[in-house]
Parts: sequence; C-alpha cells; structure tokens
Amino acid sequence: MNNLVLITGASRGIGKATAEVFAKNGWDLALVCRKNTDLLKVHADHLTEKYGANVYCYAGDVADYRFIESIRSDLEERNVQPEILINNAGISVVGLMTDLTPGDWAEVMNTNLTSVFNTCNLFVPGMVRRKSGRIINVSSIWGNVGASCEVAYSASKGGVNSFTRALAKELAPSGISVNAVAFGAIDTEMNGHLSAEEKAAFEEEIPAGRMGTPEEAAAFTYQIATAPGYMTGQIVTFDGAYL
Repeated sequence: MNNLVLITGASRGIGKATAEVFAKNGWDLALVCRKNTDLLKVHADHLTEKYGANVYCYAGDVADYRFIESIRSDLEERNVQPEILINNAGISVVGLMTDLTPGDWAEVMNTNLTSVFNTCNLFVPGMVRRKSGRIINVSSIWGNVGASCEVAYSASKGGVNSFTRALAKELAPSGISVNAVAFGAIDTEMNGHLSAEEKAAFEEEIPAGRMGTPEEAAAFTYQIATAPGYMTGQIVTFDGAYL
C-alpha cells in the first residue's frame, strides 16, 4: 500500500494532532498549512525524529487550485501519492449574517469547501487508477443543524457533508471510501474567541461536561480512516452528546 497521508490545515489543532497519530502508526505524511510554516516545520521535524516518518511540507492557499496542483506534481516527482486524504483546513467568521461581507463569505466558502473540491479533483484520479484510497472530510455539527452567528461556516460544512455523500456514491465502485466527521466543540484556536466565562457556559450545555481535545479528535479521525472499506458515505458525529 502507498503509505502516505495528506493532511490540510496541519500546523495546529486537529490537523497537527492527526499528523502525530498517523506518524505514530507508521505513515509518511504530506502536511499542508497556509502561513504557519515555522510551526509546520517544527512539527515535521518532531515527527521524523520521534517516529522516523518521511514528511513533506507545503505552504499555500488550499483554495488555490494551482497550489494543490503543485503539491500533486511534487509528490509525483517523489514517486509517492496519498492513500489517505484528510481535508481538515477550515476557518470561521463569527457574527450576524448581515454583518458578513462578500469577502468574508467567499473566504469561508473557498477555504472550507472549494479546497475539498481541489484536493479531491486532483488526487482522486490516482486513487481510481489504483482502485484504492480513503478520503476523510472534517466537518462540523453546525453543518448538520446550523449555528446562529455562523451562517457562512454552517453553509460551508453543510456543503462538505453533501459533497461527501455524493462523492462516496461515485467512488464506491472503485474501492474508495469517502466519509466526514462532524465535530462538536473541540478545544482548538478556532474557539479562541470565547471568553473563559463563555467557554464554561458552553461546556455546561455539553452532556460530556467539556470540549473534546484535538488528540481525541485525531484518534477518532484515524479510526474512520482505517475502518473497513464498506463504511462510506457517512457523516459521523463526534460531539460529546451535544446534539
């Protein structure tokens, strides 16, 4: 098997933790971030030193098709292609819908949804030729039910969910599984806008009594990525029984 996983949004949070889990389990990695090149390099060096993983680092805008195309070309030159693709890159803009600008809307949709099209469009053909591959799209419970003051984010993740279900049907005959994980509140920088009081109040609403950790999210993502291939087209919720 081509023992390489490609992870977007890999410099911190869920993506960083997911890279650690895969490296620990013997995978090589292609890690993508937008701007945090120093953080990504430090983490890559750590994964190589601790686990012996080959790590290829790329920095750029995942919404830029040509950037993803350049990653594919570089990996082809190295004679490696991802067996597993994890679309984790994501951003949110919190506020009233009427306060969103067209630029806000476009940035959220491009980063969260267009990027998923870009990576799948460019890497799926290789998976089809090999009749093998796994795609995990990182989604959110707000893509399932919507969140007040996160209209663009909710819409983008709803799009990710529909994209996942549709692509799973296309690729099942080729032996490729496509699933999404709808995360609830995970304690990452994306929730950094919450004050200590807001965070405590939010956690009181979660039956589990707390936010999930990036490490828990990563472990669950790994389980989905290595599940039997018959599991495909699913939006699997991981939210501490919040919904």
